[in-house]
Amino acid sequence: MLWTSYRDDLCAVLRKIDPVQVLSLAGALFAAREDGHTVFTCGNGGSAANASHLAQDLSKGTKAWTTGKPMRAISLCDNVGAITAYANDAAYEIVFAWQLANLARAGDVLIAISGSGSSSNVLSAVKRANAHDLRTWGITGFDGGRLIELAHRHIHVPCDDMGMVEAAHAAVFHWLVDELRQRFMGYEKGL
Repeated sequence: MLWTSYRDDLCAVLRKIDPVQVLSLAGALFAAREDGHTVFTCGNGGSAANASHLAQDLSKGTKAWTTGKPMRAISLCDNVGAITAYANDAAYEIVFAWQLANLARAGDVLIAISGSGSSSNVLSAVKRANAHDLRTWGITGFDGGRLIELAHRHIHVPCDDMGMVEAAHAAVFHWLVDELRQRFMGYEKGL
């Protein structure tokens, strides 16, 4: 495939994402920071990498130019010790849900990322989060799977190519971080 074809295909996929949902997630993350809540992320494979990247960018990237309070964000994909212990001692399906049981509080936010929307460990985390009054967001591709129904809100990338879905998710996440940094700067300056 030519680079220009890939670029054009990715642009076409990005145009299919509902901008209202993206703006809504930005608002939810802004509110979470202002209310002192933590944002948790999770996913598998490329979605785990996106989850880690998003949590790091929310923690550092939104704070880089501000003097106000930090945004607390944790990727549930990053604690290898916890993941392997839970997987070995119980089941891989609960590796994110059990971490939430130890770390999360009512009002926190879970951003669950699954291209297929069908990853059992991601779905278990959303179920746990919903049962304990977290606000849940599903970030999906393909047909959205069960995640699109389980999460309170969602951003859906209607595409059947996992690489395109993951690239679109990354673009959304980078925009979110830029948007939040600008909002926090304006908020702290009293604008």
